[in-house]
Amino acid sequence: MQAAKKTPNLVNFDDIAALAAGDRLAVDQLITASLESDVALVSQVSQYIVMSGGKRLRPLVVLLAARALGYDGEQHVRAAAIIEFIHTATLLHDDVVDSSARRRGQDSANTVFGNQASVLVGDFLYSRAFQMMVDIGDMRIMEILADATNTIAAGEVMQLMNVHDPETTEEDYRQVIYRKTARLFEAGAQIAAILSSSDAAVETSLLEYGRHLGTAFQLVDDALDYAASPEELGKNIGDDLAEGKATLPLIYAMQNGSSEDRKIIRDAIVEGGLDQLDRITSIIETTGALQYTAEKAQEAASLAITSIANIPASAHRQALIDIAALSVQRRS
Repeated sequence: MQAAKKTPNLVNFDDIAALAAGDRLAVDQLITASLESDVALVSQVSQYIVMSGGKRLRPLVVLLAARALGYDGEQHVRAAAIIEFIHTATLLHDDVVDSSARRRGQDSANTVFGNQASVLVGDFLYSRAFQMMVDIGDMRIMEILADATNTIAAGEVMQLMNVHDPETTEEDYRQVIYRKTARLFEAGAQIAAILSSSDAAVETSLLEYGRHLGTAFQLVDDALDYAASPEELGKNIGDDLAEGKATLPLIYAMQNGSSEDRKIIRDAIVEGGLDQLDRITSIIETTGALQYTAEKAQEAASLAITSIANIPASAHRQALIDIAALSVQRRS
């Protein structure tokens, strides 16, 4: 068997994005065209949130995975845009549910346009995504995206049930991040395999890659809520605590802190608010909760990389590997 050709490591996200520059431009053009509506407010809010920045990591995974599997058609561009629309719809709804004031370093859409507009435009993006699914014309892809959308919605409800609940376990938490975050990564990577007519083993590999990457991404996100600056994070520090969300850093700190530490964290989760943020941040650090969360994120990233070992070596596969590695090194 001929030795696999080595490809250079891509050192940052811009290098990775550049590899898919043509496809990303096509996605941007399709998104812009698909946001057009004869209802002015729909276009205005949609443009505000979709074009407000962000790495567009989820659609990028679709594009890179499809190219890594030798796909040379155009439907991966449509699939990537659909994934971005579904993600954006969840952001609009999330910010209303969480009363968030900041998103990606600027005022959230609900702060600018109001809750009603944000919810309704989120619905518009969901429905537009389903119109675009029909255009792809593949029943399996429609089934995967429909199931993923339903799973995300159920994850939102599950997270709502866990809010202000200090008894939330690590398993409860992992169920939420799978449904809310990892499931969409999983769906996007799996769709790339289906578009490229890959066999079942490769499809499973891409599905697992997306699941583990999404898990790593969310674990890091939740750690950054206590470790990054507002400028790096693009939102207010301690937002999860203010909303009464028991994320992994808090869960671990409660399990490993003193009885006084546990009481402080429990009360903060039950009551919400940031009165004890400095003290809780200190407890998280001294109990090793951030290190534990980082280790779990690294485990997930390593699993993502291992998952695609059976895909032929190429610059695009290397980019997927580098995305997983970079996902646990980011500060925003």
